[in-house]
Amino acid sequence: MSSSFILIAEDDADDRFLIQTAFEEKGFNDRIEFVENGVELLSFLQNIAVTAKEEQNFPGFILLDLNMPKKDGREVLKEIKQHPLYKKIPVIVFTTTRNELEIKRCYELGANTYIVKPISFEALLKVVDDIRSYWFQTASIPA
Repeated sequence: MSSSFILIAEDDADDRFLIQTAFEEKGFNDRIEFVENGVELLSFLQNIAVTAKEEQNFPGFILLDLNMPKKDGREVLKEIKQHPLYKKIPVIVFTTTRNELEIKRCYELGANTYIVKPISFEALLKVVDDIRSYWFQTASIPA
């Protein structure tokens, strides 16, 4: 994958710290950008789109929490997947919600993957490893 950063939408400061630490411990040296809600996420993408000449400047993927203030993950997911520039960015829903209807709804809105947040840090390390190996080594994504 050509993009060298990931965008993480997470409103909880402790979760942001744990996620960043897990990526660092797994050897991810590229840029990680954090936003705290859906409004910030869409604004971040819009700023990239305005300054970017190429789609390679978009994140390699977005890790998206569902339960955020201002604009929740469901609304953001729908907007991203309906946008002509953003819709190619893989979106990984990363949330505490285990509800089957919620999972189905996220896939219907265009989520590429749905992951329930692990409880332990060791489990988070494994998930981060799996995400990285899949999205950066296994998946074929159009440029």
